Amino acid sequence: MTKDTKNGNAEQSELGLSLEELIRRGARELIQKAIEVELRELLGDYENVKMLGGQRAVVRNGYLPERQILTAVGPVDVRIPKVRDRSGGGVKFNSALVPPFVRRSQRIAAALPWLYLKGISTGDMRDALTALVGDQAKGLSPNVVSRLKSEWATEHDAWMKRDLAANRYVYWWADGIHTGLRQEEDARQCLLVIIGVTPDGRKELVTLDDGLRESKESWLDVLRDLVRRGLSAGPRLAVGDGALGFWAALDEIYPETQRQRCWVHKTGNVLNALPRTLQGKAKADLHEIWMAPTRTQAIAAFDHFVTTYGPKYPKAADKLTKDRDALLAFYDFPAEHWQHIRTTNPIESTFATVRHRTTRTRNCVSRSTFLGLAFKLVQEAEKSWRRIRGVERISELLGGTVFRDGVPATGEETDQQELAA
Repeated sequence: MTKDTKNGNAEQSELGLSLEELIRRGARELIQKAIEVELRELLGDYENVKMLGGQRAVVRNGYLPERQILTAVGPVDVRIPKVRDRSGGGVKFNSALVPPFVRRSQRIAAALPWLYLKGISTGDMRDALTALVGDQAKGLSPNVVSRLKSEWATEHDAWMKRDLAANRYVYWWADGIHTGLRQEEDARQCLLVIIGVTPDGRKELVTLDDGLRESKESWLDVLRDLVRRGLSAGPRLAVGDGALGFWAALDEIYPETQRQRCWVHKTGNVLNALPRTLQGKAKADLHEIWMAPTRTQAIAAFDHFVTTYGPKYPKAADKLTKDRDALLAFYDFPAEHWQHIRTTNPIESTFATVRHRTTRTRNCVSRSTFLGLAFKLVQEAEKSWRRIRGVERISELLGGTVFRDGVPATGEETDQQELAA
């Protein structure tokens, strides 16, 4: 044994760590630091949102149980922080490094669609899969990947033909999602997604098709297909971004459905019309509107915002006032459901790590592959979806109970509402 070898063994003995373990420790520290940076960004976004007593509404709240992420240097244990939203707004922290449903899975069925939609090139796919799912990805041939993509496209096609006559939905979330992939047929196409809540409170994917996000005709095709397959009644309330062509199509196909504009999208639109120096305070003022306990208080906060910012920044005020009724529709539904129906968070959280807003990759795939990959991604995410809060309120809502400010209205209140109408 050489002197260098003896010294090397001595160093390993003193540290108690092999070179491989040292590399893993370094990987863990790097990943942990990146996650902490993500958390600080989230907390920074909500630093001006305060409770009535002045305390910050969104704060750190410890860690989730330690979990393993499979990396190129083997499994690495990491701690994912938690946040607490004391305002009841439902703010949660999800690390965008890898979605939770991919981190938990060692199946290519979870990782491959996410990587493709993220924009990873085919040439880098094997290395990327190995980093996520370990040895299972070794020796993965292009033929195997092609067969998987073909199978998922076939599954999606069959799923899109299922009978919906027995289905009923209380709520819908709708959005158009751009990803890192482009369709060979039309690069402008995006995913048109609807997620629904069933009468027993479960969230499920209603439809996943392709089309133009702002196009009424694209969304009409989506909704007409649901009707053809037996979905005769729409949900009680649909939630989405105001820019969607979905709303015009909904009025034509399911006119009885009420509308709720997504407060996350609306907040972003309003803040973009204000100087950066005012955005922190304006965000807190907007929060006062949609976190108000009653519609009357929300309208007062609404008017305060318009009075404060409207004279100097009329575009910001106009973006808010034009959708006032649709922004406050949630007050006519159970308070237990408010945190779910004020935003399109179920769609946002599922597609957050593949949403593509700026430059596009050169990756082009067929329409069937595009939809099949997205379908498989949502299927994996769907396994971790939870029921909404206040499931017991759904039967009251579907039974005709009128809700005012989140609680069942008395007969006198209902009469007054009818007279006012």
